[in-house]
Amino acid sequence: MQIRELSDNDADDVRRLRKVAFGSASEEDPVRPGRRGLIAELDGRPAAVLTINDFHQFYGGAPVPMAGIGGVAVDPHARGRGVATGLLDRSLADLREHGQPLSALYATVPSVYRSRGWERAGVFEWLDVTIDRLPAAPRTVARPAGETDLDALHACYVDLASTVNGLLDRSQPAIDVADVLKLDIVSVAPGHDGEVRGYLTAERNRDGLRVFDLIGRDAATQLGLLSELTSWAGLLDQVSLRVTDPAVTGLLTNQGLRYTVNTSTWLLRVVDLPAAVAARGWPAAEGLKPAAVDLDVVDEHAPWHAGRQRLVVDDGSVRIEPGGSGAVRLHARALGPWFSGMQDSHALRRAGLLDGPAGLLDRLVGAPGVPRLADFF
Repeated sequence: MQIRELSDNDADDVRRLRKVAFGSASEEDPVRPGRRGLIAELDGRPAAVLTINDFHQFYGGAPVPMAGIGGVAVDPHARGRGVATGLLDRSLADLREHGQPLSALYATVPSVYRSRGWERAGVFEWLDVTIDRLPAAPRTVARPAGETDLDALHACYVDLASTVNGLLDRSQPAIDVADVLKLDIVSVAPGHDGEVRGYLTAERNRDGLRVFDLIGRDAATQLGLLSELTSWAGLLDQVSLRVTDPAVTGLLTNQGLRYTVNTSTWLLRVVDLPAAVAARGWPAAEGLKPAAVDLDVVDEHAPWHAGRQRLVVDDGSVRIEPGGSGAVRLHARALGPWFSGMQDSHALRRAGLLDGPAGLLDRLVGAPGVPRLADFF
């Protein structure tokens, strides 16, 4: 098996592989600014592919470089021959070389990715809301968005995203903020001083109305944008809200005892523990006395950070340095759920992924709410 980097010349083979694997294939170029990829060949024939997106994910308020892996497709004749795991093994070294200490993906076959250290670390959710459950609030005086609003819309989004662990910063070149203007509805909620206080983006299709972002800088703006959706009464019974701001869907809609949430899970992999810890924000470390946790990282697929590592808390900062007693044994699969805040040490211990006293690890992450993504790749 030969594995090499994707090139523009591989576009037809990539579409063929993904058409067979997924039933359809995007017409987008497989390689572009902010996206690269790997392709595996068997007997001189392209047999599997994956793409790597250059993203940043917020953790503790800091954007951490993250490789979003997507479009993993294996030709039927090549399945069961170690092609997918070979691609993943090669990708780990590639990610480290490109300075991406984290990697996230949506797994259709979790066992394959778990075997290489990825583990469930957050959710991607849509909430179906019946229109009569939307709040009766004064509607926001909104206007359509234009190109001159793009920077303000992105700034509004980043203000929110920096407070929710897992959300992307949606920075270029991997994400073009101008793509939002291709949607059917992009409403801007301006303040009295002209500042953008919030916005709403949505797409109308045969199944109804899908609201991608509903973001406001304050409760009045959020309620006003929610109320704007009531104008669809008579045409629709409900709308689907992507959970970008959990405060909007969790605190401001009037859901009853039972409601429908469509949930996808994503997996996270810590590719380089020292680099990931250095890039993450650690608000809970402020005010802590100097302390340390001696780790023994079990990670045969990323040997550069395997073995004894000491996590040190000192003067509000957190770092990883080599050495220590190895008192806390951490499997590679434990690193992602711990880093994101999805699971605490008790759950990881029950799953057989951690052993030893790890209370400081829980206190450091101190993650409020469920880690989430609001972008699919």
